[in-house]
Amino acid sequence: MSEKQFRLYDSLSRKEKPLVTEEPGHLRFYTCGPTVYSYAHIGNFRSFLTADLIVRTARAIGWKVTWVSNITDVGHLTDDDIADATGEDKMEKALRSKEGEQFHNVWELAEYYEDAYKSDWRLLNLVEPDVRPKATQHVREQIVAAEDLIAKGFAYETPTGVYFSVDKFPEYGKLSGNTQESLRKGVRDVVMDENKKDQSDFAIWKKDDKHLMQWFSPYGWGFPGWHIECSVMARAYLGDTIDLHSGGEDNKFPHHECEIAQSESLTGKPFCNHWTHTAFLQVNGQKMSKSLGNFYYVRGLVENGADPLAIRFALIAGIYRKNLNFTDQGLDDAKTNIDRFKRADAAVTEALESGAAGEDAIGEELDSIYEQALDAMLGDLNTPIAISKALEGAKIITRDPLTKAAAESGQRFLDRVNDLLGIVRHPEAFAPCQEAAGPAVDEAWVNERIEARKAAKAAKDWGTADAIRKELSDTGIAVTDNPDGTTSWSVG
Repeated sequence: MSEKQFRLYDSLSRKEKPLVTEEPGHLRFYTCGPTVYSYAHIGNFRSFLTADLIVRTARAIGWKVTWVSNITDVGHLTDDDIADATGEDKMEKALRSKEGEQFHNVWELAEYYEDAYKSDWRLLNLVEPDVRPKATQHVREQIVAAEDLIAKGFAYETPTGVYFSVDKFPEYGKLSGNTQESLRKGVRDVVMDENKKDQSDFAIWKKDDKHLMQWFSPYGWGFPGWHIECSVMARAYLGDTIDLHSGGEDNKFPHHECEIAQSESLTGKPFCNHWTHTAFLQVNGQKMSKSLGNFYYVRGLVENGADPLAIRFALIAGIYRKNLNFTDQGLDDAKTNIDRFKRADAAVTEALESGAAGEDAIGEELDSIYEQALDAMLGDLNTPIAISKALEGAKIITRDPLTKAAAESGQRFLDRVNDLLGIVRHPEAFAPCQEAAGPAVDEAWVNERIEARKAAKAAKDWGTADAIRKELSDTGIAVTDNPDGTTSWSVG
């Protein structure tokens, strides 16, 4: 086991400190994932990339990592930046939008955007979480949590739902600084509801027998609150106290604050020992906004010719705790640097095949440079230093013709850099924008089954439609239902 120390800024204690795990050498890590009502944008992915780099760095020093990153597919309301969110469920609102018109139901919409998110995840070369749970798969646990919180005196039922009583948790606000007192003074907005004991209380369960996604509970038909989802999923897969929780800066309040209150009230134990938050992303010096035309999605950038690895490079090039300005020039510069790694990789491959015998003149130098890059990542994810060291190594590899021995050292360096930063190449198992190799596909049969599935969906015969999707999946065919009403397929 490595004796290197991993230091990260902790949002709770407001200082950089060593990341200490409950079980030595085993990091139990939870990351807030997307709400799948639309495509995840590059600001979302900046936060996911911070988590990805944490996992890569921990594994680089020999730690075991159990990483859970959820998918929210119910209960996230439109006005989610106040203590108790109100407004429409984001999933329902998306279904009524122009883009949502082509989906037959909210479940189909969620499935489409979940698949799109996972595809973009692979494009940006993020490592896969160990578990990717969905909120709708854990409703029972959320109902049980609501019952337990009522039984323990931390929550109460009203005609509109089940609410957490912030008064019962004096430490509310310790992460964000938005204490109950500040909420009462109007420093932050709250939802006004005459049924609540205090207007700063927040919903655990919403009663709504007209909601498109609803479950029966002891409190009638309804759906869970956004905050309780992550509390129960983190506990289900990582235990009562987790080592690290990450998310975007906007998750800090109210989402993470409410997670802490619920979880610690349920267990009587600390919920999380270390909190990491990624700062906001700007585009060309402005906040991302659809009205400004600077709302960028990964797939849109790739369709316009961007190298996925260059997008990744641009998004991790700055310190994660500082705002990052994403620009066209920055993306071009990132592509130039990615090409440097590709040239180094090609030089290594060529020398391994036909290089001359001789000494390894670069191995020790490359090993030292890699250790410097790793040390930078262990110092609160200092990606600018780590990337500069990686580029320094690529320059050494392409400086002179390589012997086979030097090429082996070059390959080891590039492999380690790729494991640490993910900017040299995609895994062999995933080659973006390339046709998959494999046995010949009977396209006529595939198209016939897709037409049969369309007919089943039009007749609202969901069982047959699902069976045909599974039939295609079992033969290696991935089917995608697009928002414009078309269906595409690929060898998956």
